[in-house]
Amino acid sequence: MIGAVLIDIDGVLYVGDRSIAGAAEALRELDRRGIPYRFVSNTTRRSRRSVAQRLESLGYAVPEPWIITAPVAAAAHLREGGRMRCFLLTTPDARTDFEEAGITAVEEEADAVVVADAAEGLSYERLNRAFRLLVDGADLVALEKDRYWMGADGLMLSAGPFVAALEYAAGKEAEVIGKPSPAFFLRALHDIGAEPRDAAMVGDDIVTDIGGAQACGMKGILVKTGKYREETVRASGITPDLVIDSLADLPDYI
Repeated sequence: MIGAVLIDIDGVLYVGDRSIAGAAEALRELDRRGIPYRFVSNTTRRSRRSVAQRLESLGYAVPEPWIITAPVAAAAHLREGGRMRCFLLTTPDARTDFEEAGITAVEEEADAVVVADAAEGLSYERLNRAFRLLVDGADLVALEKDRYWMGADGLMLSAGPFVAALEYAAGKEAEVIGKPSPAFFLRALHDIGAEPRDAAMVGDDIVTDIGGAQACGMKGILVKTGKYREETVRASGITPDLVIDSLADLPDYI
């Protein structure tokens, strides 16, 4: 019995500029049944406010606090640990989540280097500055380590390859905040008062969504939208608890 649901955003609610057919209706059915849910995303190019605005433009009525993103979780985690001076390899939009949490963006003497999918901001110059700060003692914090995601015109590199490069160069292992970190899933479940054994994660990434959720004690439901590739699923060694065509089909199975 599934009593709560965590739902990925990019690739599950929409792909590019197109919402997934029937997904909004599926959410309304969860509301009708009284099944609580939250949205958990490794999307790191946008602030939580921008994510909420984008979802609204695509026809989804999602309260902003129901969206748990890696930048929001990372800002809270850094603040809790007293690491308030950070070198932020993020987009300007995502940076606002850190600033609102009281994190100061610095270019030197950083407590931590924070790496996100910063798109064109991941230049050699910025990566090299991050490397030097890590060598000087800063912690390495990765908002996610996804390899790629599905953009409007095809697959796009995510933050993972750049995090791996910094790990290799600096000889440090990154602290991963977003999926598949158990703490990230548990933060979202705590928000709705649910235990992992009673919850399911719906996503399009076999490793970070499904594998991460199962390692946390949740069920993993894989959708065939977004970055889904049958050959990637076969090669992963991970077996989803359920595979459905899209989020629109979820109410038929819970």
